[in-house]
Amino acid sequence: MTVHNKARHVLIIEDEILIAFEVEALLAEQGFTSFDIADSPQDALALALAHRPDLITADYRIVGGTGVEAVEAIHDRLGEIPVVYVTGNSDLLLGRKPPVVGKPISAGLLAEACARACAP
Repeated sequence: MTVHNKARHVLIIEDEILIAFEVEALLAEQGFTSFDIADSPQDALALALAHRPDLITADYRIVGGTGVEAVEAIHDRLGEIPVVYVTGNSDLLLGRKPPVVGKPISAGLLAEACARACAP
C-alpha cells in the first residue's frame, strides 16, 4: 500500500449500495480518505462539481444511464480525472483506456487498477 499524506477523494458511481460500500472499504484500505456515492449520471456530475474527486470508479449500468456517460460529463466539465470501471459488464468496455475490474471484485485487481489509473 502506498502511503499518502494528502486527502484523496473518490467518487463511486454505482447503483447497488452494497457494492458501493465494498468499493469504498477496499479503497479506504488503499489510503483514500473520503467518498461520495452516486447512482445516476446526474448525481455523479453534481457530486463531482461539489467536490472534485481524485479518482472515479464507475459501474457500466446505473440508474438513468451508464457510468461511461457520467464519466464523460464529468470530464467535459472538470477535465481529466483518473477512472477505474468496476462492472459485471466488462465486455461492453472493451477498447476503453481506463482499467476495468470485473465483479465480483478482487481487492488485488482493484488496487492494481487504481494504481495504474492514478500513475502520472
